[in-house]
Amino acid sequence: MIRSVLIGVLAVALAGTAFWGYKEHQEKNAVLLQAENTYQRSFHELSYRMDKLHDKIGTALAMNDDSSLSPQMTDIWRLSSEALSNVGQLPLSLMPFNKTEGFLANVGNFTYKTAVRDLNKEPLNDGETKTLQKLYKQSGEITNELRDVQHAILDHNLRWMDVQLALATQDEQADNAIIDGLKTVEKKVNSYANEDNGSPLMENTKKDHSFKNLSGGNVSQKKALQSGSKLFDIAPDAITVTKSGKGATLPIYSLSYQKGDKRGFLEISKKGGHPVSLIVSRPISEKKLSLHDGGNKALAFLKNTGFDNMQLFQSQEYDHTGVYSFLYEQDGVKIYPDTVNVKVALDNGDITGLTAQEYYMNHTQRDLPEPKLSKEEAKEKVNRGVDIQEQSLAVIDNDLGEEVLTYEFLGTMNNVTYRIYINAMDGREEKVENLSANEENYAANLS
Repeated sequence: MIRSVLIGVLAVALAGTAFWGYKEHQEKNAVLLQAENTYQRSFHELSYRMDKLHDKIGTALAMNDDSSLSPQMTDIWRLSSEALSNVGQLPLSLMPFNKTEGFLANVGNFTYKTAVRDLNKEPLNDGETKTLQKLYKQSGEITNELRDVQHAILDHNLRWMDVQLALATQDEQADNAIIDGLKTVEKKVNSYANEDNGSPLMENTKKDHSFKNLSGGNVSQKKALQSGSKLFDIAPDAITVTKSGKGATLPIYSLSYQKGDKRGFLEISKKGGHPVSLIVSRPISEKKLSLHDGGNKALAFLKNTGFDNMQLFQSQEYDHTGVYSFLYEQDGVKIYPDTVNVKVALDNGDITGLTAQEYYMNHTQRDLPEPKLSKEEAKEKVNRGVDIQEQSLAVIDNDLGEEVLTYEFLGTMNNVTYRIYINAMDGREEKVENLSANEENYAANLS
C-alpha cells in the first residue's frame, strides 16, 4: 500500500517536473525566436537598402539637372542613415564591424553636405564627382558581398543566434557563413580606407565609437560576477558569465541568469567594470508607484552605480513600467550626447533596464566655448508663434554628427510642445523636436 502511494507521488512529481521543463523550454524558444526574427529582418533590410543606395548613386551620376541632384543626394543620405541603423540592430557588439559603420557614416556626411547647399550656384566639382564615382563602385561591391551572405542564409537556413553563440564562446573553429561573409565585407571596406587616403569620403568621422573614455583598469571575471550579483540581487553561483570575442570593439563580460519567470542579462565592460546594459524580464503586477516616484528610483540607481551630475530630461510610461532618459550636465550646460536610459517597474521600483552605450562612447569633460550670441539674441531666431517656457544651454549632435553648443528653448504652439535648438555661435536653427502628446516631462530636479 505504502509502496503504491510512493510510486503515485513520484509519478505525479515526475509529470510536474516534465511539464515545468516543457513550459520553460517553450518560453525560452519564444524569446529566441523573437530575437532571431529581429536579426533576420535587420539584415535583409540592410541588404535591400545597400542595393537601393547603389542604384541611387548611379542615378545621381547620370543626372544633368542640378535641381534634381539635391533631392537625390538627400535620398542617399536617408538610405545610408537607415542602413547604419540596421547594422546597429545586428548582434555584432562582440565582433568589430566599425569600418562598415564608418563607411556608411561618411557616405551620409558627404551626401548631406552636398544636399544642403545650392547646387545651382555651387555645383559638384571634379573632386566631388570622382568621390561619387568611387562611392558607386564601392557600394556595388559591398552590395554583392551582402547578397552572398543573404543567399547563404536563405539557402542553408542559417540562424543569427548561432552567430551570437559562436562569437560569445570565442569558437574560432566554427564554420559560420554569416561570420565569414561579414568579415569579408569588413576587410573590403578597410581596403577602401587604404586606397582612398585623403579622399573626402574616407576621412574620419567626428563620432568616435572606441569607448576610449572608459575609466579604470581591467577587472577580472570574478569581479564582474560580484558586480553582477549585486545589480541582479542574486547569488553569484546562479549567474552564467561569458567573455566577448577577440577583437571586440568593447571587451565585455556578459552575465545572465534565470530564476522561475524572472530572467536577467547584463553587460559589464572589462575596462573599469562599468555596467553598459541591463535587462531584467519578469511579470509586472499592478502599478503602485507614480511615474515621478519611479524617476527618483532611477536617479538613485544611477548615483549608486557611478553616474554623477545626471539630469532627467524625458520620461514615459508603458505597461506599468517607467522609461527615463537622463543626460550629463557640465557647468550648468546639458550634454545630450552623454545619455543614459533606465527602466523601472512601477509595481515595486525594481530597476529592469539600463542602456549606457551612448554615455560611455561620448562622455568626457569638455572644453565648452563661450556663446557668441546672448540668450535674447538666440531667442529672436525662434518662431514668434512659439510660447517659450524654458531655456538653457545645451550641447547636441547636429545632422553631421558634430557636437555644437546651442540654446535650448522649450515652448508650445497650437497646443503642441517643441524643443528648439539655436546654435549659440552663429544663430543657426540646428534642430526642432515635436514632443509627443503622451510624453510626460519632469524637467525639475528629482529629490
